[in-house]
Amino acid sequence: MKFSKSFLLILGLALLANLATAQTKTPAPAAKPKMVHQDEFYIVGIEARTSAEKEMSGQGVIGLQWQKFMQEGVLQKIPNKADQNVYAVYTDFANKRAGEYSIVIGARVTDKSKVPEGLVLKTIPAGNYAIFPTEKGPAWEVIPAAWQRIAEAEDKGELGSTRTYQADYEVYDGQAMDAYSWQAEIHVGVK
Repeated sequence: MKFSKSFLLILGLALLANLATAQTKTPAPAAKPKMVHQDEFYIVGIEARTSAEKEMSGQGVIGLQWQKFMQEGVLQKIPNKADQNVYAVYTDFANKRAGEYSIVIGARVTDKSKVPEGLVLKTIPAGNYAIFPTEKGPAWEVIPAAWQRIAEAEDKGELGSTRTYQADYEVYDGQAMDAYSWQAEIHVGVK
């Protein structure tokens, strides 16, 4: 899969700049999430540590990680992919939403024994997940807006259950990654 330079530039810059902007927009009303049980699975990809505070300060790393993922062709380096999707996993939470966490951008794999140098393997634990589909639109708008709705639903006790803060993840169709027309499913780990 190839991405144009303009796509990479727009995505990287926009995700960095727009996380704080999403905090000021009035989000769409939260729909009741679909609840599913997910078996354990594995993701191989690139990893970085960050926090919500860092992301909103303009010093965030998520946009840079997406840029690195695409520019370096990370998806093509991952062997034994289970599907065509791209995953962004949030895990290793230090203090729920208030602390640092790891983000891993990569692919679901069928064989966890082959991890290329420079990439990491993360286990997504079996458990219950609340699924929130995002709106379809510019990545720098729809993804932060969806996370804002999830945070608000959590604060109001409207997630359907309590968050586990073990692993949350976004799933993107790897064949349809147009920065202006992104849509994802966000899976939030719950009890």
